[in-house]
Amino acid sequence: MGNEAHEMSLPLVLLTILTFSALSATASASDRSYNVGDHVPLFVNKVGPLNNPSETYQYYDLPFCCPDPVIQKKESIGEVLNGDRLANTLYQLNFRQDKNGESLCQKNLKVAEVAKFRDAIINDFYFQMYYDDLPVWGFIGKVEDESWTISGKGTKYYLFKHVLFDVFYNGNQIMEIRAFSDPNHVVDITEDVDIDVEFTYSVKWNATSIQFQNRMDRYSKASLLPVRLKIHWFSFINSIVIIVLLMGLLTLLIMRRLKNDLRKCSNDEEEDKEVGWKYIHGDVFRYPSNMPLFCAVLGVGTQLLIMVCILFFLAFFGVLYPYNRGALFTSLVFICTLTSIVAGYTAAAFHTQFSVIGWERSVLLTAILYLGPLFVTSSILNTVAISYGATAAIPFGTLLAILLIYAFLAIPLLALGGVIGYCLRSEFQAPCATKQFPREIQRLAWYRRTHCQMFIGGLLPFSAIALQLHHLYASMWGYKIYTLPGILFLTFIILIIMTSILTVGLTYIQLSVEDHEWWWRSVLSGGSTAIFMFAYSIYFYARSNMTGFMQLSFFIGYNACMCYAFFLMLGAISFRVSLIFVRHIYGAVKSE
Repeated sequence: MGNEAHEMSLPLVLLTILTFSALSATASASDRSYNVGDHVPLFVNKVGPLNNPSETYQYYDLPFCCPDPVIQKKESIGEVLNGDRLANTLYQLNFRQDKNGESLCQKNLKVAEVAKFRDAIINDFYFQMYYDDLPVWGFIGKVEDESWTISGKGTKYYLFKHVLFDVFYNGNQIMEIRAFSDPNHVVDITEDVDIDVEFTYSVKWNATSIQFQNRMDRYSKASLLPVRLKIHWFSFINSIVIIVLLMGLLTLLIMRRLKNDLRKCSNDEEEDKEVGWKYIHGDVFRYPSNMPLFCAVLGVGTQLLIMVCILFFLAFFGVLYPYNRGALFTSLVFICTLTSIVAGYTAAAFHTQFSVIGWERSVLLTAILYLGPLFVTSSILNTVAISYGATAAIPFGTLLAILLIYAFLAIPLLALGGVIGYCLRSEFQAPCATKQFPREIQRLAWYRRTHCQMFIGGLLPFSAIALQLHHLYASMWGYKIYTLPGILFLTFIILIIMTSILTVGLTYIQLSVEDHEWWWRSVLSGGSTAIFMFAYSIYFYARSNMTGFMQLSFFIGYNACMCYAFFLMLGAISFRVSLIFVRHIYGAVKSE
């Protein structure tokens, strides 16, 4: 009980720290107020093909009008990891000052620059800017197919040369901004010839009743349409129905049989009538093979579970919201560093319950079990991004900062957690003594083996979260905004409950056939949902409009890392629940 109390206290301390951080973050957001005529800087961010969200480039990679010099805005770690590269611009959008047909610059586009713009239009490039931390998008140009052109002489490519900014204000604060590319102000760039272009813009200010705290609601309207809400609630109710049916089925088929088994044992019936799982009471609490790796799985899985819970906490608190630039990645780096102490403590504390020797190896494996594959994957993808010249490429300075944070903060906290787990060690509480030599396990039928249990243990939870998973992928790899963290959190709880129920049932079935090696089996059965999640991501990609090697590599690589994290997290949860169940049933019988 002492170890469990300490494991609960560490997350509470982390939540307290993050609460005060969230308070300070949200309080500073309401300080943006301006007087008439004040200069409010407009920052250009990036451009990229609409169908490939990971393939973005710096705005001035295209030959737009650019200031001299171009000054890059200082970005946080999260903003850099998000691919944001904000820079100054020639646009002048002074507070509540209208402009009409203002000249931005006169530019002579060379043949190579015309080709750049034409390729961007062919690939459906968009641009993104930020004004008072509000995102704004627009398209670079348009394509007119041969059937739409008056001359009928082939496809035409037009570059937009005028942008209209509609800005909405309430009092002395900016509430909303929109950008429209005027289709009547275009230049034909179909031919490979030098072209003189004058880029212009207009600004129109409009009063609105929107309050500052609600100014981000516009970006979530796509997620709050009635159809979308019906889909969300249908998915949620569908999951609840599946859980109720599953719990009822397990109650009837397994719990009823378990009560009969316990009744037999408590009545001291003849030995030949003893139930199968009682025969292996001397082996069921024998620690598994490869104990350091097993402890590392528990440590990393527990850390990831706490990280997810803290992220939901921040989302409910309003710190994480759509287009809060880099907040999610900054939070991930910060939370991952702090929760390293939980991972080290969990791995060391569990290992020392069986042996006080070798816990250091468990802590070492904890350090590299997830972050090792993540670092390798990120390095490969970073190399791909560099070869493309994309903003997804992590600069050397940011990469060095992350490595320093890991080396001087995460690793010491991980080691500190391991030392605490070692110092607060306790004996493993097993209701039955373990025999010296393990009992031989009979050859099992194919449907009782690990792969079949993994299939069952992963398919049913996945079926309950499939619709929500689709919305999540559409938000991660598309432009649909997920603004219902409550439903996502309930879906996460449903996933945990279903995984726990199925793992308990599968563990009981495994013990009933006198198979006492349930430790690793419970981890694999619980984590197998992540395999179905990854398989569905492949299906999602095949049905999407994403193309190109870079987008494919980023999609596969980072989805694999995310699903691997779910595998470790659900595996750790499944083992903890199975351990509680096994302790209960063996503690309820009189062992001979």
